[in-house]
Amino acid sequence: MIRATFFKKGGRYTGFKARGHAGYGEEGTDIICAAVSVLTINTANSLELLADEKLAEQETDGFVSFRFENGISEKGMLLMDSLHLGLRDIAEGEGKGYIKVNIEEE
Repeated sequence: MIRATFFKKGGRYTGFKARGHAGYGEEGTDIICAAVSVLTINTANSLELLADEKLAEQETDGFVSFRFENGISEKGMLLMDSLHLGLRDIAEGEGKGYIKVNIEEE
């Protein structure tokens, strides 16, 4: 199961992490893992390149995390809301039972 956690403080995102593998299909053909990976990596890239956010990132097999080093802009908030919406839609659809999405208040 993939566990995706959004970190917030005072209603603003401070970071994100995702850990695990969905187990929906065989390695290399798991559409849930692929969807989560694409959304997550695209969001991190967009935060840096389109919203000029400074991120502290970690990525290994089955794990990705990033933290906002200087707070988050309004553009960054929109991109994070989009990531949350996308992951939540996967969790409520085809990915039900394969991904859990939550928000932790710091």
